[in-house]
Amino acid sequence: MAEIQEYKGNKTLNLNPESKFSFSFGLAKAKLILENIDVIKKFVETEGRDLGEFAKKQDENTQ
Repeated sequence: MAEIQEYKGNKTLNLNPESKFSFSFGLAKAKLILENIDVIKKFVETEGRDLGEFAKKQDENTQ
């Protein structure tokens, strides 16, 4: 169960408040997650092995 909490005067979302190691984040990170939800899905689908089309393209001049 998720709940809204407060940290240093800012609202945070805690996705598992009953857990020993809870996972919470604020509005700015929530927006970043939503902007990158497809990348996150690809990361999970490939078990962290590939980002597919979302991978950062390496510049040919750098290595």
